[in-house]
Parts: sequence; C-alpha cells; structure tokens
Amino acid sequence: MSIVSYLAKAAAGIFYNKQKKVMRNAVADQEKTMRELVQKARNTRFGHDHHFGNIHSYEDFKKHVPIRDYEGIKHYIELIKKGEKDILWPGKPAYFAKTSGTTSGTKYIPITKESMQNHIRSTAKSLLTYIATTGNSDFINGKMIFLSGSPTLDEVGGIPTGRLSGISNHHVPGFLRKRQVPSYETNCIEDWETKLDKIVEETIDKDMTLIGGIPPWIQMYFDKLYEKTGKKVIELFPNFSVLVYGGVNFEPYKQKLFESIGKEVDSIELFPASEGSFAYQDVQGQKGMLLTSNEGIFYEFVPAEEIHDENPTRLSLRDVEPGKNYALIINNNAGLWGYNIGDTVKFVSIDPYRLIVSGRTKHYISAFGEHVIGEEVEAALSETLKKYPAQITEFTVAPLVAQEEGKSHHQWFIEFEKKPDDLEAFAEELDMHLRKKNAYYDDLIAGNILQRLQIISVKRDAFINYMKSIGKLGGQNKLPRLSNDRKIADVLEKERL
Repeated sequence: MSIVSYLAKAAAGIFYNKQKKVMRNAVADQEKTMRELVQKARNTRFGHDHHFGNIHSYEDFKKHVPIRDYEGIKHYIELIKKGEKDILWPGKPAYFAKTSGTTSGTKYIPITKESMQNHIRSTAKSLLTYIATTGNSDFINGKMIFLSGSPTLDEVGGIPTGRLSGISNHHVPGFLRKRQVPSYETNCIEDWETKLDKIVEETIDKDMTLIGGIPPWIQMYFDKLYEKTGKKVIELFPNFSVLVYGGVNFEPYKQKLFESIGKEVDSIELFPASEGSFAYQDVQGQKGMLLTSNEGIFYEFVPAEEIHDENPTRLSLRDVEPGKNYALIINNNAGLWGYNIGDTVKFVSIDPYRLIVSGRTKHYISAFGEHVIGEEVEAALSETLKKYPAQITEFTVAPLVAQEEGKSHHQWFIEFEKKPDDLEAFAEELDMHLRKKNAYYDDLIAGNILQRLQIISVKRDAFINYMKSIGKLGGQNKLPRLSNDRKIADVLEKERL
C-alpha cells in the first residue's frame, strides 16, 4: 500500500465516523439549515419581497415562499445579470451554471462561494465513504477521469459562466488533479466526438483506476477504446476498479457497460445537478443514495401527483414516507427559493434517509390519462431483461395517437446492441410488466382503449445522431426517457431498421 492510499484510508475512517452522526441528525440539521438560510438572506431583494423577517417556522416559510420553476425567478436572475447585488443571496454569485431549458431557453443557475462547496465536497464524500466501507483505497494511486463538459468559461454580467461540470473542473483538489486525465486542453474541446478521440489517445496507455460520467457517454468512451484496440477495458486498464456515475438510471446501461469492461466493478452513484449535489451512494450493493442533509440545502417534498396543483402539499424531511414519489423542491445558499428542480425522488429508507431518482416532473406520458413515469418504464424494462436477455444501447418512449378506436399505443424506440431472440415475446413481457407497474395503463389496455406497446428497433447510433442534431452530444446531456409528444419520436421514425 502506497503512502497516498494509506493516508486516504485513514482520512476516510475519520470522515465516516463523523458521517454516522450526521445520518442520525438529518432532520435537526434540515431545520437548522432552513433558519440559517432565511436569516442570511433576509436583507436581500428576495428576502424583502417575501417578508423573511416574519419567517420563524416552516409553516411561516410555506406562507411566504411559493414554489417556482426557472420562469418564476427569471426576473431576479436578470437583475443579477445587469450587475445588481444582494438579489437572491448576499453579494453576487461566483458563477452562473448554464443549462438548457425547455420553455426558458438557456437557464442561468447561480452558484455562490458557499454553494460551490457542496458541489466540491459531494464527490469527495462519496469516495471517502467508499474507501471506508470497502477498504479499497488503491485506486487513489492511478489515473482518474470524469467525462465532462468544457471548463472554458464565458462572462455574463461580469460573472464567470459555463457548464457545471466545467466549473467544477476548476475546483478539483490538488491531490486529485495530479491524477486527473485528460489534459486541460483536451477538456476544452467543444465537439464531443473530436474530444472523445483525443481522450482515448491520452488515456489508452495510462493506469486508469477510476472512470466517471453519465453512463451513455462512458459507454461511448469504452466503445472507442475497443474500436481502436479490440480489447476490453479491463485488459487495457487492469487496475480499473471504480465506476462513478449519475444523471440517469444505471440499470438499462449496466449489462453492456460491464460487458465492455470485461467484469463487474464497484460503482458509485451520485445525484448531481446545477442547483446542487443532493445525494450519493454510501453502501455498495444496496439501493439508494444518502441525502446530504447538512450542506446548505433545505429540501421540500411535494407528492408527485400534486406538483401541478395550485396549492400542493409541501413536506419537510421530517414528514416524508418511504415508497412514495415526491417532486424535489430546494432552497439553497445560492439563493434558489422554493425551486422545483424537475426531478422526482422516492425514499427507500428513512433511517438513514436514502432515496432514488424516480423520474422527471416534465417527462411522462399521459396522452390517454395513464401518467406513466420514468421509474415505471425503466423498472418494466429491467424485469423484462431478466427473462429475455438482450443488450440495449439507448431507448425512449412516446405515444402514438391513432384515429381508429383501440389502435393508439406507446412506441418504444430502442437501439439494441444485441436483440432478444423473440422480439414479439419481449414486447409482450415488457407490456405485462408495465401494466403491473401502472394501474391506469393496465385499465386502458384491458378496456381496448390502447393496444399493447410497440417496439421499434432503430439503427446503430440513431440516438447519438439525434443528440448531435440538437447540439447536445456528450458532456452532461441526457436523453428524455419519455415524451408526451412526438418531437423525438418523429425524428427516430426515420431511423427504423
């Protein structure tokens, strides 16, 4: 064991002992966080507008701070962009994280010096927890890569602006930066395919021990390595032992990723977003990520079925229940208040508070009243793959509304790496599992309102080409699992096999 890995293991042990106490105090920490956030921001423009001086409890908070999406805070962001300070949070943001919005165009999410610490510490916490619980610290000795967007930053209103992954790249701790690949110059390449070729060139002969990113883009990296060498990842990187991922459900990609690697390796799931880093996997082989309860974020939870209501139920951490879908609302030390980030979560445990990301509030199908969500289609697919082995590169689901009664159905556009031997039986099984997951969908099938789902196999790289066509190939971009319209489906129709 090297001195570096020995020190890492010692530090991990100290951290993990402290973290056990944090797990027990999550509710108290959340209540303290709410009070501290309100107190700190009471003299901001937002604080004055929402009477922060009159907030002394969570009930007061709910009366004065409504739930908003980006459109609801956009006028405050515009003031910040014009150079004004003390708007959402004291002073000015250290950065704007630039993301794409469906209705708002480009969104500028403020990141302050205080909130940046949450982003920085989340990955460190996940790795220290992993070392403490598994004893594996040897990966610290090798090279590491987090596939990310460009760290090149522009300026908006005098504030450095770029993708979150690029901003975070400027804050990698020194001891990790020495082991980080690729080079800064390569990371700055904007075109994903050009960048990926260069990443392969720079890493192919390195001792890679940790690889991280969004699963489909990790898979592209693995595919490029195989294309160049004809070897599996573990043959190229025999000491590779940790896969870090986030942003999408791992299950649809798991089989192909591990086959590309050549064996199963330990994996660590993160729950990152431009608005904060909310949870991380703290136990290997166990479902769920530990909520970060003491990182300057006060969480609220709205039953998912109420998120579009005028006055939805709002719960603090104290009142959540396991097994229920909640829209995640955050209030943080970057000045986001009552902010609907668009994700839904489900707690798998409340002692400690562990959750999974179950879907998106805007990504669902309810063209016929079924309200099918991402968690349901992913779970149905996972169950089907247990009986009918296949390898799936990517997929998305959309409704097809037909004029003839009983002819409408869901279309699943799937890019198969390896097709099931019997595609019709696969579709039957998939439909059966989705009916079990969603009673409304089951009723529509039973009542002959909908036909059984249809699987449409698409050409190789159909999804890559689609993402490229909309300028979202690579980095932190994710393909919607479900759409309630046919914008994506109509493009993929042209890619049928």
